[in-house]
Amino acid sequence: MDSTPLFLKPVFHRKIWGGRNLERDFGYQIPDGKIGECWAISGHPHGVSTIKNGTYAGETLDVLYRQHPELFDHPQETKFPILTKILDANDKLSIQVHPDDEYAKKNENSLGKTECWYVLKAKPDAYLIYGHTAKSHDELDEMIEDGKWDKLLKRLPVKQGDFIFTPSGTIHALTEGIEVLETQQSSDITYRLYDYDRIGQNGKKRRLDIAKSEDVITVPFVAPHIKPQVVRDKESTVTILVGSEDSPYFTVQKLSIKTPLTEKMRARPFLLVSVVTGSGSLVIGDYSYNVIKGDHFILPVTINKWQWLGDMTLITSWPNLGKY
Repeated sequence: MDSTPLFLKPVFHRKIWGGRNLERDFGYQIPDGKIGECWAISGHPHGVSTIKNGTYAGETLDVLYRQHPELFDHPQETKFPILTKILDANDKLSIQVHPDDEYAKKNENSLGKTECWYVLKAKPDAYLIYGHTAKSHDELDEMIEDGKWDKLLKRLPVKQGDFIFTPSGTIHALTEGIEVLETQQSSDITYRLYDYDRIGQNGKKRRLDIAKSEDVITVPFVAPHIKPQVVRDKESTVTILVGSEDSPYFTVQKLSIKTPLTEKMRARPFLLVSVVTGSGSLVIGDYSYNVIKGDHFILPVTINKWQWLGDMTLITSWPNLGKY
């Protein structure tokens, strides 16, 4: 059975709020224009990752997931459940909200979208739009209709290294000068609530989804109490950023590698890995793989044990059992 890591070729998306930092910060060869998103590990049809190495080189992740379920612990579903992105916000994103699974399935034939961000970079005084002040749906509808955005929207200051968990139903938006690694359900459903009256490529104001947004916004807003938990604290540390007790969809960890760190697959069905700083090696048995900032790959369930070497920071994730 194949025990090779699956290194992935990302897909890039132009966005009105994007820039060129993905090229400068990660060395990616990106298309011309304002590039806002790197879809780094994706089985979603709007941007599918391609395997770069080994037996399955040239295969797309969605096909591999369906045709070789043994690599992923024989999942019940046929769609790859997690999407990992890097977002480069050189301007404000639209004020937006995502639906939960039930609403998304009924109205969009899609998964819902709970997501989280690990802040890679943030300018001084950076902030997110995160949550709202309305105490009832009537108050929410009134404030939206009257355009009382300054009164309605909450701001959350952020800095490099922060972690923010954003359940479906949460009003949110990145603002300019922020770069994040995003882990989310594999969904591309976004409802725009407000967009600063920006003009799209067609010369018209960009589409808003007021009615659907009002359908899915959680009222009142209560910020989730997510407290990162350090589970290994030596020269190399492992921190659970969000676990199964807070997210039914995925677990996300941060690994700060300074000295050799050995891990095992244990109950994880497979592991998604993004190198966000530094460089090092992934050692599996007698084989060693060089990894650098900007690499993204999957460790299939067929890999039972591995070791990290070097000086680097990794964000790893996996679907929680019962949700894939």
